[in-house]
Amino acid sequence: MISLVHLAAEEPQNPLLPPYPELIVGLVAFLIVFGVLAKKLLPNINKVLEERREAIEGGIEKAEAAQTEAQSVLEQYKAQLAEARHEAARLRQEALEQGTALKEELRAEGQRQREEIIAAGHAQIEADRKAASQALRQDVGKLATDLAGKLVGESLEDHARQSRTIDRFLDELEAKAEAAR
Repeated sequence: MISLVHLAAEEPQNPLLPPYPELIVGLVAFLIVFGVLAKKLLPNINKVLEERREAIEGGIEKAEAAQTEAQSVLEQYKAQLAEARHEAARLRQEALEQGTALKEELRAEGQRQREEIIAAGHAQIEADRKAASQALRQDVGKLATDLAGKLVGESLEDHARQSRTIDRFLDELEAKAEAAR
């Protein structure tokens, strides 16, 4: 060692190069630290990197599976939406048809009721006409009998005879009116 120290003292020293003994001690220390790190730390680092790689690959697989499932669900929703639209259109068409049928049914019912009301009105008018005709016959008969009695100068109070005479006279008038039409 002394010879190395002498040797080092005799040469001019380069400030960029460390002395050889320090270089050798540093190299040995580096190799020891590197060996310890390679034995202890490197397996842990590799283990963590492997776990990380597996987690990333698993995450990618899960993401792809989720994306595939989401695509499948999307297709199902689209199919359900199309079916719902089809069903809504069918229901709308049925409602339109039912509305049209109901409208026609109500129109026919209204027409039938109108016809019934008109028929009832005609029947009522006919009944009123007959009642008025009967009342008019009686009033005209009474007036005609009174007038005839005044003209003849005697009372025509026999009711049966009076009714026959009046009925015959009015029937002749109606026949003449019918013939004139």
